[in-house]
Amino acid sequence: MTKKQAGQNATVIAQNRKAHFHYFIEDVFEVGIVLLGSEVKSLRLNRTNIQEAYISTQDQDLYLINAYISIYEKAAKLEGHEPRRLRKLLLHRKQINKLRQLVERQGYTILPLKLYFNNKGIVKLSAATAKGKKQHDKRQTQKERDWGIEKNRLLKMTKR
Repeated sequence: MTKKQAGQNATVIAQNRKAHFHYFIEDVFEVGIVLLGSEVKSLRLNRTNIQEAYISTQDQDLYLINAYISIYEKAAKLEGHEPRRLRKLLLHRKQINKLRQLVERQGYTILPLKLYFNNKGIVKLSAATAKGKKQHDKRQTQKERDWGIEKNRLLKMTKR
């Protein structure tokens, strides 16, 4: 899998901000996504949400499930799309097999992190393999975040 910095020189359309709070992110990779024309037009208007989306393996392929891309009003009724349809992800067969093994044998989850246009104007999805956090891990993350904010506040006060 390529460990590119996904989203570098790119226009971010949607982000899954809660992913870092609920999961330990292991490996980030970039995937292509099969979209219809009306979906791309909706994405250009930033009418999408991937907060509740996840990636699943079905029939030897990977699919983005439960991602919301709103209906493009100017598209013809027959050429439109369903907002929460399955969207196929584009990866090499070896990468798909490796991800399937991680999910089936080691209990990983595949999450979408970002949906963006790359510098060529093509829609890409930044995805990651992740393990779920337990409640005490989430509390620890919150404590570290709060301490970082408090530390910055104290440093600003001492500089005055």
